[in-house]
Amino acid sequence: QVQLVESGGGLVQAGGSLRLSCAASGRTFSSYVMGWFRQAPGKEREFVAAIKSGGGTNYADSVKGRITISRDNGKITVYLQMNSLKPEDTAVYYCAADLRFRWTIATGFQSYDYWGQGTQVTVSS
Repeated sequence: QVQLVESGGGLVQAGGSLRLSCAASGRTFSSYVMGWFRQAPGKEREFVAAIKSGGGTNYADSVKGRITISRDNGKITVYLQMNSLKPEDTAVYYCAADLRFRWTIATGFQSYDYWGQGTQVTVSS
């Protein structure tokens, strides 16, 4: 069983920054692919970024250059540093864990086995 708890969301003006954290449980955390997804009202949940155990990353085109995912296996935590935020980044952000071995990082939400409760990010214009 894996438990994920997000924190760090909030209200920020356009152009500002936020850092989200996701604290995970599980003895084999270092082997998981950890991902961030987001869901805006009335929209489907979409991939934001993910990171493999060895540090390889994948980003959605809409966030490349503005958002950085990282992980600290010692602290069993994954981070999402978000800069130059835009109103269209407003959404509930979810942390997720993919426990299966894959050659490439999965970007579909169906591929992730465990989810956090989500944290709200609101970017005002």
